Parts: sequence; structure tokens; C-alpha cells
Amino acid sequence: MRAAYIAKTLAALRVPPNLADEAALRRQFSWDTERRELAGLPGGGLNIAHEAVDRHAQGERREHTALRLLAADGSRHDFSYEQLRRLSNRFANVLTGLGIGRGDRLFVLCGRRLELYLAVLGGFKIGAVVSPLFSAFGPEPIATRIRLGQGKILVTTESLFRRKVASVVADMPSLRHTLLIGDDGHPTDAPGTLDLAGLMADAVDDFDIIPTTDDDPALLHFTSGTTGTPKGALHVHGAVLTHYVTGKYALDLHPQDIYWCTADPGWVTGTSYGIIAPLLHGVTSVVDAAEFDAEHWYRILQDERVSIWYTAPTAIRMLMKAGPELARRYCFPSLRFVASVGEPLNPEAVWWGADVLGLPVHDNWWQTETGGIMIANTVAMPIKPGSMGKPLPGVEACIVRRNADGSVAVLHEPDTVGELALKRGWPSMFRGYLGQEERYRKCFSGELYLTGDLARCDADGYYWFVGRVDDVIKSSGHLIGPFEVESALMEHPAVAEAAVIGMPDETVGEVVKAFVSLKRGFEASDLLRAELLGYARKRLGAAVAPKEIAFSSALPRTRSGKIMRRLPKARELGLPEGDLSTLEDGA
Repeated sequence: MRAAYIAKTLAALRVPPNLADEAALRRQFSWDTERRELAGLPGGGLNIAHEAVDRHAQGERREHTALRLLAADGSRHDFSYEQLRRLSNRFANVLTGLGIGRGDRLFVLCGRRLELYLAVLGGFKIGAVVSPLFSAFGPEPIATRIRLGQGKILVTTESLFRRKVASVVADMPSLRHTLLIGDDGHPTDAPGTLDLAGLMADAVDDFDIIPTTDDDPALLHFTSGTTGTPKGALHVHGAVLTHYVTGKYALDLHPQDIYWCTADPGWVTGTSYGIIAPLLHGVTSVVDAAEFDAEHWYRILQDERVSIWYTAPTAIRMLMKAGPELARRYCFPSLRFVASVGEPLNPEAVWWGADVLGLPVHDNWWQTETGGIMIANTVAMPIKPGSMGKPLPGVEACIVRRNADGSVAVLHEPDTVGELALKRGWPSMFRGYLGQEERYRKCFSGELYLTGDLARCDADGYYWFVGRVDDVIKSSGHLIGPFEVESALMEHPAVAEAAVIGMPDETVGEVVKAFVSLKRGFEASDLLRAELLGYARKRLGAAVAPKEIAFSSALPRTRSGKIMRRLPKARELGLPEGDLSTLEDGA
């Protein structure tokens, strides 16, 4: 039987943590005090690119490696903070030369390569609103987002343009310029586009960052709902303070770290913690252009001497599926902290990290709308596997119940399930849904942001995810969180992943049905199905355990790795499937 806690001692940590005493820091924490650690623009104001790059390039980390790009062909290219400053200045000059300026929408559609980082940073420098897109999107999702965001300029590769953009250019009437990155280093010649390499070669290295304030818009992230078009969440330059503080306390970044965030910059995690946060702390970021491969990932952790690794539950489960023997062919002497985000982390995955990597995986929680990590298992705190952790200093969380009259009541009793809410005041809170003001207003009740996630808070102050409000299963008066059932199933040695939904039932309201994919070496059968049903019943009790299990070779996931529970439910019940623009190919 696993222990309830994974204990920590300061003496066992390789590096003195930035957050050693959570209670003490919470008592004295001030966003204004933390703000003093940032430089600010000359003459006042705040700009993400200045804090992430230019202030380091003007100081002792000038020649320190900022980005280490691992190309798909196996080559390795390092870029210092000074090089990043000069190259992003060139990109900023390219933009201004094209008439792009403050408030204009810049979209970036390419894989993990240098030009992506230059476009994002250069866009910040001119005061544009930057929106990175996931390069695996198809033509329609790309056109929809650029059209909704009224994008004026798009940066993409020649191959992506020809395969995905050229056919939908007419659907993006706001688009004035398309800058193409040549796939083979040669100038591009696609009609109606501009060659980025040529423009960069003609641009100069000097650029005075356009003065921006905390409240000036900087980022536009799209997040899909269960129905309708994607929601565009708008974030400001002031969000950089949250990125800095969470990089320090949630990820424990120190100047000597080699950091690797596996999230694609087309998602909010890949932007906030793959681009911005590590640069704010002056660390070296590993950027891998290749797709997931378990052995390749272990080799990166070993050969690049990664010390801080931020990844996703889906990736952890895929590594678990590959087996511990593969991991044990490699060693990770520098690795000191592993964190995960994207969806709740099953307890078995936390323990897998401790058993196989020698370090537990630390779950944390946040949303596209929050802009940064809100609740976390930090490096020094004991872990309760399956818990999201505790709110970070500067974040006030609570559990609430929505009343029929639209008001909310705070629930103080430990372990009471309700909606997770956050008190306004953290700097990276989103400032609106693009063109959906009423939808934005409904996210708040007074000073509370209502997250739409059901959770509970235990007597020790740890928060536990139960499910999205729309995902929770109501059976015989019980509220059943899919995550709890999925976690129990994943503890069975045959189960790689599980997705749980509620199916209508005339007697009890809903019954639990589970979709399960199996680990290598296990075959679906009626015997295994019966075994899993009995296993879950023993672990969870008859009221919570699934009544039906279906085997699936792969569960439907978004391109960012989240299991899309609503899709099997819609297919089972013949309901509309909603927005599928973020669905993985072939799911």
C-alpha cells in the first residue's frame, strides 16, 4: 500500500529552494515587493521582452546561453541572451517597416525553431498582440483563429503555408502580410508572401522598445469550449510578473539551471513556461524540434543535463507505457525537479516518477484564463499524490457553491466538493474573451473568478481536482469525479489510460462508463474487462465504480494532450461533438 505522503526534507534537496517555508512567505508576500525584482522599461512601464531578454543582455548574463535548439537532424545550436536581443530587435524592425505596430495582432504558426521565439519577442517589443498557433492545426482552425483575432500579419514556414494556409487566405480578410520561413534556407517564392530571411538580413540590430504598460495587451491565447467557436483569452504585459514569480516559486528556477519545457508554444504552457518564464530567470532553455519519442526524451534529459523538467501527464503516461527498463538505460544526475500540467496527474504517475526517475512528479494547476500557475506542489513541500497542491503565495483560492439567484457561497468545511474560485488580484488574470464580453462577465462573482472546475480542499490546505462542472457524474445523489475513477483504474497493471463519462440511467440518473487503453503486452478480453470491473469496485465501492468498460486503442485527446471526455460521451449518446479544432489527428 502506497503512503499518503511523499515527505521532503530541505537537507535532501540539491539546491536550496526559493520557497522553503510556504506559510512564512504567504504571510509576508506582496506583488509590489516581487515587482521590484524586475527592471521595468527605462522611463517606466513594463514589457515582457525587455524583462525576458534585454535586461539580461545588458548585464552579467549577456553571453549566457538562453536557448539551446535541438534540431530534427540532430544538430545543436546555442543562442546567448545578447544574440537573442539583437535578433529579436531585427524582427521588431521588420515589423515596423511593414507598418505593424502597437495593438496589431501577430500570429505565429511554425514548429519549435528560432524564428518562432524571435517573432514572439519581436512582437512584444513593438507592442503588438502575439498569438502563437499550434503547427499541427489544419486549415480551418488556423483561419478561424486568425479571423477571430483580426490578425494583420502571419509568420509561418513555406511548407505550412502551402499545405495549410494558402487554401484559406480568402477566409482571413484582415491579413495584410505573410512572412515565410524557408524550409531549406533558400528564399521563398510563394505568391503574395514575403521572405523573412531576406527581410531579417536587411534589418538593423538596434531597436528602442515601444513603451508599454502593465495593462497593454500582449498575448492572445485561444481555448476551445464544448460548443461553438474557440474563445480568445487576452493577456497583458503585466502578466510577466506572474510568470516571474511562478518560475521562482512553483518551478524553483535558479540561474544555473538547464530547463526543458516540452509543451509546444502554440499552447499557453509553451508560451508562458516554454518561452517567457525561463528567460525571465536567465536560465538556459532546451528546445527540441522533434516529436515525442520515449528514448529520445530520456537521451535529452541525460545528455543535456536537464535540471528542471516541465511536461504533461500524457507524456508521463506514454513514458510509463514504454516501461521502466527503457528509462534505466539512462541516468539523470542533474535532474532535481519534475513538474507536470495540462490535466490532473494520477497518483500512479507521481509514484512512477519517484520509482523510475528518482524524483516524484509534481502536479500543478492553472488555466489559459489564469495565465500562470495558481496551485502547485512545490519543490520543498510534502506531496499528497493525486493532489494539485496548495495555492502559491499571492493566490487566494476557495471552494464555492453557485446559488440559484446567481450569487455564490464560500464552502468552509474541509473536503466539501464545490467549484474552485480565485480572488482577483494576480497579475496574469485574463482581461477578456475576444468579442465575448458577456461570457467574460459570467466568469466572475464579485471579487471571485469562477474557474468551472470542481474541486475540494482538505484539512491540510491541499486542493484536489474532481472534474469540470460539465464532466461530473451524478448517480443516486453522489457526485462522482471522473478523475478519481480514472486514477483508480490506472493503478491496475494493464491500464495505460482511462476516460470516464456518465451515461443516462432511469433509476439512478447516471451510471459510470469507462473507456480504457491498455499497456503493451495486454490484450482486450471479456476476462480482463471483468477483472477491471471487480478491481475498480473493490477500490472505489459499488456506488462510484464503473458499471461498464470499453476498450479503446487510443483515447481522444486534444493536441495539447488533455483527454477529451466529452467526445466519447457525445458519440455514445448521438449528441453534437462541438468544437473539434483542437482534437488530435485520427482521434
